[in-house]
Amino acid sequence: MAKTNLVLLHAPSVYDFRRESILYGPISDVVPSTTVFEMYPIGFTTLAEYLEQHGLRVRIVNLAVRMLNDSRFDAEKQIRRLRPDAFGIDLHWLPHAHGAIEVAKIVKKHHPHTPVILGGLSATYYHQELMNYPEVDYVIRGDSTEEPLLQLMHCIMEGSEPYTVPNLTWRDSQGNVQVNPLTHSPENLDHVLLDYSYVVKAVARYRDLASFVPFQRWLGYPITAALTCRGCRHNCVTCGGSARAFREFYGRAKPAFRSPETLARDVRNIRRFSKGPIFILGDIRQAGMDYAERFLEAIKGFEGQLMFEFFGPCSRDFLQKLGEAAPNFVLEISPESHSEEVRYAFGRHYSNEELEDTIGYALEAGCQRLDLFFMIGLSLIHISEPTRLGMISYAVFCLK
Repeated sequence: MAKTNLVLLHAPSVYDFRRESILYGPISDVVPSTTVFEMYPIGFTTLAEYLEQHGLRVRIVNLAVRMLNDSRFDAEKQIRRLRPDAFGIDLHWLPHAHGAIEVAKIVKKHHPHTPVILGGLSATYYHQELMNYPEVDYVIRGDSTEEPLLQLMHCIMEGSEPYTVPNLTWRDSQGNVQVNPLTHSPENLDHVLLDYSYVVKAVARYRDLASFVPFQRWLGYPITAALTCRGCRHNCVTCGGSARAFREFYGRAKPAFRSPETLARDVRNIRRFSKGPIFILGDIRQAGMDYAERFLEAIKGFEGQLMFEFFGPCSRDFLQKLGEAAPNFVLEISPESHSEEVRYAFGRHYSNEELEDTIGYALEAGCQRLDLFFMIGLSLIHISEPTRLGMISYAVFCLK
C-alpha cells in the first residue's frame, strides 16, 4: 500500500468523555451526531479530494465515532500505528477545543517529529493562541484551505519552510511564530469536488469503513450534504459564520457560490451510492432567485429526498416550484424567537405572519417535514453585542 501523506483526525468534543461525567448542553440535540460531536466537518472531504487530485494520499480517521462505537477501541494505539508525513486535526466547531488539543498531544507523544496542522473556523479565530501549544506546528486559516494545505504539504515533504504559503500561521526553525497574510479566498467553489467519490475510494483502499463513518448513526440514517456556498450574506449576531465574521476573521469579503448546475450534479452523483436524504447546505436564494430557479430546473425529476434550509420566508409560487422539482422535500427554518422584536434584533427580519404563511405554503407544496428552530435564552440585552463563535441552546419544533 502506498504511503499516506496526510491523516485527518476528528476528535470527540471532550477527549476522555468515556471516563468523565459531563453535563452537556442541548445544542447537541439539533445535529445528527451525539453529545460528543462525532460528525467531522464537510471540509474533510473537500480537502482530501483536492489533495488526492494533486497526487497525495489522504486518510480520514474519525476517532470520535470509533470511540463511541467500540468501548475497547484504543485511540492512542490507533494514532501510534499511523505513519503519515503530517497529521491534520479539525478545530472547526468550538466544542472541540478540548478534544482537538488532547489529540494533538497524543500525536506528538508518539510522533514527535511529525507536523501537526490545525484548521477550521475556530482554529482561524484563535490561531495565535493555538501557537502557544507546542503540540501545534501549523494553523491554516480561512474557509477555503484546499490550496494552502496542498502548498504546505509540499513544503513539509520537501523539508522547506512555508514562508509563501497563504493563510498560514506557523513556527519556524528558530521557534518564532510567523503569520503569513490571509490572502487566499476563492471567489467561487469551482475548485472543489463534493460528491463523496473520494470517501468511497478511500474506504476500499484502507479497508476501513469504521473510520470514515461521519457520525454514529449514519449507517442507519445515511444523510449526506451538498454545499451551496462558503460565507453568508446575513449577520445573525450569535453566528460565527455571519457575513461580519467571515469578513473580519476569515478573509472573505463576500460569499463564494457553487454554480447551481454543478450543485445539481453533486446531488445526482451522491445519489449513485447513497439512498439517504441529501441536505442542501445554505439558502439557495442567497445568490438570487435566478440561482435558485436554475438549481430547481437542473434537479427536476430527482427521486431522492432533499432537505433545504431557508433563512427567511418563501412565496407560495417559489415553494410550488420547489415541490415540483423535489417532491417529498424537507424544510428547515430558524426563526430563533417567537418575539418579532427579538428576532429582528437577532438578524432575522420577518414577521410571525410571514413565517406562518411560509409554513402553510410549504405544506401545500408537499413538504414532508418542517423543522423550526428556536434559541433558548435570547433577549434584547443578550444579543446587543455579537458573540463570535458561540451558540446559545436551541429548541426544535417539528411539523410532520
